[in-house]
Amino acid sequence: MLSRTEAKNLVIRWQEDGHKVVFTNGCFDILHRGHVDYLEAAKAAGDKLIIGLNSDISVRKLKGNSRPFQNEQDRRAILTALSCVDEVVIFDEDTPAELIGELLPDILIKGGDYDEDEIVGRDTVLAHGGEIIIIPFVEGASTSNIISRILSSKALD
Repeated sequence: MLSRTEAKNLVIRWQEDGHKVVFTNGCFDILHRGHVDYLEAAKAAGDKLIIGLNSDISVRKLKGNSRPFQNEQDRRAILTALSCVDEVVIFDEDTPAELIGELLPDILIKGGDYDEDEIVGRDTVLAHGGEIIIIPFVEGASTSNIISRILSSKALD
């Protein structure tokens, strides 16, 4: 697992090599098409994509005790297997604000349900000359929709 210090050093090395570093974050508990499209679009905005992944502790605080369905190491392994993802760093806090302040990415990406002024880390990234990009969601592709379909399915054995 990549430590925060290792992640910071990696981002610095990428930036020194002239790469635009993109950061996004999330729980990514049940990876689906919407996530993949979102992450591919995030990667296309720069050269290197690093994901801040909510730890199991953080997910429980945000989503309740029944979540996550997959532990942080499994979620990290799935994300790092995607060709568009360059690295994943796990954080315990409720928000990635501290992590963003440590990594100082060039581009901060969030999904379409946010207004720019609501994005955690926005001020930090902008203060360091970075930019904020909001990527629209894929219609109908959400973890909540998948969970609802599973729970309402009579096909489960």
